[in-house]
Amino acid sequence: MIPIDPRDPRPIYLQIKEGLCRLILSGAVKTGERLPSVRELAGQLAINPNTIQRAYRELESDGFIYSVSGKGSFAAALQEVDAGRRSAKEKEFRAAAQELLRLGTPKGDLVAILDQLEQEDNYA
Repeated sequence: MIPIDPRDPRPIYLQIKEGLCRLILSGAVKTGERLPSVRELAGQLAINPNTIQRAYRELESDGFIYSVSGKGSFAAALQEVDAGRRSAKEKEFRAAAQELLRLGTPKGDLVAILDQLEQEDNYA
């Protein structure tokens, strides 16, 4: 079950998305396993189906699930998930780098941050 906390400041669709991500990454939902339909999950969680649809749409764009017309949504293979996560993180990285450049951060400082992260990762 996916926990929904009404006091959580994150939108409900994001809580659902993150809950399903955890289930897929942990193996609780196996590769190729069918997820509940939008209506089924909306009924289980007592949530508007549009909220579930938004979570599913984002999960699909991030590569965590795939849809088969007329059959439903299914958990993607982990290598597909990794590719989707990498793509999403690259978009986030680009947006952060663009903002830092607009704020006047020199390119050399950004490269230095990457070098530092790489060194820390090699020694972790």
